[in-house]
Amino acid sequence: MAGKRDYYEVLGLQKGASTDDIKGAYRKAALKWHPDRWVSGTDAEKKTAEEKFKEASEAYSVLSDPDKRAKYDQFGFAGVDGAAGQDWSQGFGNLNDILNNLFGGAFGGFGGFGGFEGFGGFGGQQGPRTQRGRDIRTRVRLTLEEIATGCEKEVTIERNRPCPDCDGRGARNASDIKTCPTCKGSGQVQNVTNTLFGRTLTYSTCPHCNGTGKVVTNPCSRCKGTGLIRQKATVKVRIPAGVEDGTQLTLRGEGHAAPQGGISGDLLVIVEEQPHAQLKRDGNNLFYTQVISVADAMLGGEIQIPALDGPTRLKLEPGTQSGTVQRLRGKGLPSVSNYGLGGRGDLYVKILVWIPRKLSRSEREAVEKMRDSLRPDPSRDDRALFEKESKYF
Repeated sequence: MAGKRDYYEVLGLQKGASTDDIKGAYRKAALKWHPDRWVSGTDAEKKTAEEKFKEASEAYSVLSDPDKRAKYDQFGFAGVDGAAGQDWSQGFGNLNDILNNLFGGAFGGFGGFGGFEGFGGFGGQQGPRTQRGRDIRTRVRLTLEEIATGCEKEVTIERNRPCPDCDGRGARNASDIKTCPTCKGSGQVQNVTNTLFGRTLTYSTCPHCNGTGKVVTNPCSRCKGTGLIRQKATVKVRIPAGVEDGTQLTLRGEGHAAPQGGISGDLLVIVEEQPHAQLKRDGNNLFYTQVISVADAMLGGEIQIPALDGPTRLKLEPGTQSGTVQRLRGKGLPSVSNYGLGGRGDLYVKILVWIPRKLSRSEREAVEKMRDSLRPDPSRDDRALFEKESKYF
């Protein structure tokens, strides 16, 4: 998923956005970037519009679906891999049809792009902005045994919390918080622009109050008017079974607090998988190599294999060949996307037969006595093996 932007960022939303907010944000993106609107643009503009429209449509297809959105919020792109919705590369369709399908006919009679002025431009006045605290990123190291069963970890972080002296207001007294004189409490300033599509009104965040609509005239001495102080905290993180190295887990509201009672940011926990001493991982499957003696290969028997749920025994048939791979079903790792449904990967065991380079006198004598009886004979039970291996040459 390298290079992919966060879906909330694509639509210009905060992570706690409502269903209506998501629809409204996608409406604006669709109006702005639909390729129909850029038919007379340069090749570069057309390509940019196409990419932006695909990106916005993919983000909407995930965030508008409660199940997909919940998985995305918990596991990021890994939770919705392959489930991003419609293939927009096969054509974009008529813009009015797309909007009507998405929003239940609310845009019927839209009348093409010449009617943009009726919408007041591409950004209506929304009132004072609710500020959001910054996210915090941290890492947690896990063994394969912990990943196999899921676990709970504690992480220690430093984060901004509401100032206890002023209750997060930034001022000791409520009377010291005034309406912003620049935006008159709206949190936004208005801009008027004459464009090819008519007169357009746009709104931007007020630079004086940063969109809150309020200013502090007598700041709190402890937090200097920010309403926030730095604190150390220990947070418990539930790790679901089957996570992979680099998986990001999101804990809502456990990041930095926002000024003046805004929405707290999130704590983003990145999984760091520790290498296992004996087992190798590939997705949900595990791989192990076991070296056996010539005698064990010829006579067969049982060997002990390390598995994540404890040692397990594997039966070797007489005449086991070097390079044989045996599969232990269900001895691998569960899948995060199917967490709770019982599906697990497998453990693959590769057998290698060790042939000593040096023999003692008694060992050499014993092997010499068996030399003739141990000569390769394709007519015996191993004929299929000989035929298989000969194909490689």
